Amino acid sequence: MITSTSNAQIKELAKLQKKSRLRDEKGIFLVEGPRMTEEIPAERIEKVYASESFAKKNKEFLEKLQAPVELLTDTVFAYVSDTKTPQGILAVVKQQPYSFEELLGKEKASFLLILDHLQDPGNLGTIMRAAEAAGVTGILISSDCVDIYNPKTIRSTMGALYR
Repeated sequence: MITSTSNAQIKELAKLQKKSRLRDEKGIFLVEGPRMTEEIPAERIEKVYASESFAKKNKEFLEKLQAPVELLTDTVFAYVSDTKTPQGILAVVKQQPYSFEELLGKEKASFLLILDHLQDPGNLGTIMRAAEAAGVTGILISSDCVDIYNPKTIRSTMGALYR
């Protein structure tokens, strides 16, 4: 169990929460909350961090994830969490980049959404959810848009990011 915010893993998690360049360099992003963690495709989970209190109440949930779990004290977990009221679980997930050719799809017609200069992370997540519901097969995002792996964007996708 990690008990200090001075721990190297904790410092790295805090940086990953805040720095999109670091997330992109490492090819990973962070996901918080049981629902979002539960929806992650198993092969994309690198590691799971759980607060001590969450782990006590949710042993079966953590076992089902089939991923390495590191326990943190509640205080340390609150330090690395991006939310005011942490839910007690955080996962490190591999990014899944797609090529333009993959987005165009060879088997069936593509239905792409193109976004330009979108700055609000919550709006991007909401658009991603709506696009999934409308049958969009891919989203192209200009370089001046908000980071797709911004913690607020991820929360607002409600899992659409994985699909």
